[in-house]
Amino acid sequence: MVISWPQPDDPRFHPADDAPLQNEDLRLAALVAQRLCVDWTTRRQQIAVAVQNRVVILSGTVASPEARQVAGDLAWDVPGVFDVCNLLRLARPRRAA
Repeated sequence: MVISWPQPDDPRFHPADDAPLQNEDLRLAALVAQRLCVDWTTRRQQIAVAVQNRVVILSGTVASPEARQVAGDLAWDVPGVFDVCNLLRLARPRRAA
């Protein structure tokens, strides 16, 4: 009996399609973005939301430490989120001219 070893370009060699996980990541990103848009603390902030393997990545700038904390808390509060990477930075205050 001979069992053939799959070649790298053989579809059986690759893991199953990642579409279900990608769909879940898109769903989580939409839910997090929706919560950020609705909340008064974060709605006018420049926050980008990305999700990879159920890990939410928040990036951009916010006006206050409170807005940064609230954004992270809102992301954590979405069911299905595994982790949150809060990369939000505080905007530099503008100097008076």
